[in-house]
Amino acid sequence: MEELGIKSTKASLATIGITKAKQINWNASTAELVELAIFNKEGSLTNTGALMVDTGKFTGRSPEDKFFVDDAKTHDTIWWGKVNHPISNEIFEKLHAKMIAFTEGKELYVRDVYACANPDFRLKVRVITSTAFTSLFANNMFIRPSKEELTIFEPEYTVLALPEFYADPKIDGTRSPNFAILNLTQKVIIIGGTGYTGEIKKGVFSVLNYILPQERHTLSMHSSANIGDHGDTAVFFGLSGTGKTTLSADPNRKLIGDDEHGWSDQGVFNFEGGCYAKAINLKQENEPEIWDAIKFGSLLENTRFFPNTREVNYADTSVTENTRVSYPINYIPNAVEPSVGGNPKNIFFLTCDAFGVLPPISKLSPSQAMFHFISGYTAKVAGTEMGITEPKMTFSACFGAPFMPLHPTKYAALLGDKMKKFNVNVWLVNTGWSGGPVGVGARLKLKYTRAMITAALEGKLDSVVYHPDPIFGVQIPGSCPNVPYEILDARNTWADKKAFEAKAQFLANAFTENFEQFADFASPDILAGAPKVNKKPVLA
Repeated sequence: MEELGIKSTKASLATIGITKAKQINWNASTAELVELAIFNKEGSLTNTGALMVDTGKFTGRSPEDKFFVDDAKTHDTIWWGKVNHPISNEIFEKLHAKMIAFTEGKELYVRDVYACANPDFRLKVRVITSTAFTSLFANNMFIRPSKEELTIFEPEYTVLALPEFYADPKIDGTRSPNFAILNLTQKVIIIGGTGYTGEIKKGVFSVLNYILPQERHTLSMHSSANIGDHGDTAVFFGLSGTGKTTLSADPNRKLIGDDEHGWSDQGVFNFEGGCYAKAINLKQENEPEIWDAIKFGSLLENTRFFPNTREVNYADTSVTENTRVSYPINYIPNAVEPSVGGNPKNIFFLTCDAFGVLPPISKLSPSQAMFHFISGYTAKVAGTEMGITEPKMTFSACFGAPFMPLHPTKYAALLGDKMKKFNVNVWLVNTGWSGGPVGVGARLKLKYTRAMITAALEGKLDSVVYHPDPIFGVQIPGSCPNVPYEILDARNTWADKKAFEAKAQFLANAFTENFEQFADFASPDILAGAPKVNKKPVLA
């Protein structure tokens, strides 16, 4: 399977030291990869033709085991701390060498792909793996070059992902046997000890989040995006589990992408060529586009069959809450190709509020938009990361701190510039709870969230009467088509109004306490977007 690409031979891998692999499957077709995965006992076919696999011990990302090499390029540019962990080039070099040696006698799978749908920003990436299903994932998730492009493909970045290779923390200097290390100088990502495929896509995302804002004045966004019939682009920010994939897969709009995008002055473009959707409790009636995309070539992760069948039980959480499916974006019938759009007219900040006090939709002023973007509030959904078993309040800068190598101010400044330049509407959408916190209230119905977003997109909220939330200051619409008016103001959904006020004040204080870490750069405009609480952010 080395016929694609004149330069795609074993000699090509020799430049990075791989010379003794048993076999190299180079840019194998989807059918070949599925066949090999089954032959290697990596997975099973479902009744829809999709391949179902287990990713092993790790069914989510391991943020504490992701590192950047600290060197002359990154030392003064990366935002080091609890999110971005430094590691020495010496440790990287030794681990990289061990991984190269580990490939001796192994069967490898090489996939040459692009990141960034806009050709002006395109990044060439070579993904080398030791499992067929991981190569299938890379083929699904990134942009697939033509046969002609493969013949002259020269990678700018290389990803080496070997799930069976484990580090020895005492010897190798890692925190755990599993690791993901990005070397931005050598342009290499090494991943070991974990079969969770999301580490690959988020590794490449992190690279783009470093490059584009600094070198191309382009905002990199942990977001989904779609486009209407009249060319109106919408962007949806949010962490995993807040609804980015679900809400952007709108049958009445064309999908640009479901997770990672760039916003240049030319417009919005997808970083990827596929979708990586959560599969937990998936139902055809709720998410028909995703349901229909689960067919031959799609990759299901950590799901289970109904007994004695090949039918997937999407409600089964026996392995993890974070069951996933990856598929090429053209499996969504209304996906736009190439995956690009114009400058957005509407931006939605999606948050899963576990306390049930934020309104289901509200309009933000520029100051509030900057404050909430930097805050990035949500509740982490069970299963998204190792150790998360129930919703947990978190603040993730730019709605994607784990993937943002630069200081949040870099991204916030770009967002602010573009919001003003293109006069964008910004909405805060609560996809979490109403009527009380987790255990008391209920999660907002998807049909209502869809109706509110549709109303915003169609301009049907432009002329309604708004009133400000007395604590958070956001503007709450008094009515919305196809949504009961009583749920628009979260206060109305609580039986105990005093309990609501106390919980709202508690969350507002959490916002301001979290924001103190950014006080050294916060302008008066940004601080003006903060909630009204007794304790205010303290400037350094």
